[in-house]
Amino acid sequence: MKLLATLLLTILLFIGCSIAPKNEQKKPQLIKKSFTDLPNFNDANFTIVKKLFVKNCKTKKAKTIYGKLCQDVPKNDDAKAFFTQNFNPYMLTNTTEDSRGLLTGYYEASIHASHKPSKKYKYPIYTTPKDLIMVDLSPIYPSLKQYRLRGRIVGNKLVPYYDRHAIKKREINASVLCYCDSPIDRFFLEVQGSGIAKFEDNRTIYIGYANQNGHRYRSIGRYLIHHHALKPKEVSLQSIRKWLLEHPKKMDQVLNYNRSVVFFSKKTKPATGALGVVLTPMHSIAVDKKYIPLGSMLYLHADANSSEINKIVFAQDRGGAIKGPVRADLFVGSGKKALAMAGRLKAPLKLWILLPKKERNE
Repeated sequence: MKLLATLLLTILLFIGCSIAPKNEQKKPQLIKKSFTDLPNFNDANFTIVKKLFVKNCKTKKAKTIYGKLCQDVPKNDDAKAFFTQNFNPYMLTNTTEDSRGLLTGYYEASIHASHKPSKKYKYPIYTTPKDLIMVDLSPIYPSLKQYRLRGRIVGNKLVPYYDRHAIKKREINASVLCYCDSPIDRFFLEVQGSGIAKFEDNRTIYIGYANQNGHRYRSIGRYLIHHHALKPKEVSLQSIRKWLLEHPKKMDQVLNYNRSVVFFSKKTKPATGALGVVLTPMHSIAVDKKYIPLGSMLYLHADANSSEINKIVFAQDRGGAIKGPVRADLFVGSGKKALAMAGRLKAPLKLWILLPKKERNE
């Protein structure tokens, strides 16, 4: 009982004000629409989308959402007819009248790496620490099902795990996958959640998200705006990198603002999302799973840099910075072009979730 009481008290320390009162948390409103309301829907490559739907349906969460349709789709020759006849689009809104949201982009990051530390390669990529404890209280307190308590044991107490600043100052009880030559590249690898480690002998390994230290993600872009280092319209991966390189003495201060640290594991496949499937460039998105179930199929429309993005996409990932029902992070692939696109993508967004007609008695 004493240990349970201690755990309950630490909830206040870990998630304290993060639990909003029930009346303050807005739930998404679903407004039924027709496919003619979806901009350029008829221009979609439905043959490719059908293949992606089948791939998505290999996961338990997608099967739960789409049921028998997961089995029916391979039998249907007319891909477009399959979607228009079996699904209805519902616009996602923050309120009944507000359908405005935000689309950003992310990519599969790349780092230069070494198996051994040196003067050049001195920034470790850690696996999950052996002393990191994760507590799931939802079986006892269902209202906390969206939260996982992370920390470490000191004596008979669970205390917060080391933050970014503390981890830099000490050796933690974790294995090292490899060593990176840039603290900025390592930081962006954490933000993206997956990447490729390239070694000097031309070997490469895939690495991806394994765990997190329990501290909330905080945007260093917002930090730089708040301190008048960058203007809101200027913020991108490229501008942040440039500012950090130009102000090396302030780099640690800025990076440490984000106390959250991501731990990695070696992967056998390219960028894989929280749903457990390999992400498809321009068709996989990260969402806030409190509002959009992983495995869902959606249609997005965004006005990005004087051009439009209209895509049928699949909710196959999540991210610490992705909050709200009309919010998505579009996976754009890997390489320099993907980096350039992800770094600058910030556009007004509209989202429609495509739900089975039979599941809603339609």
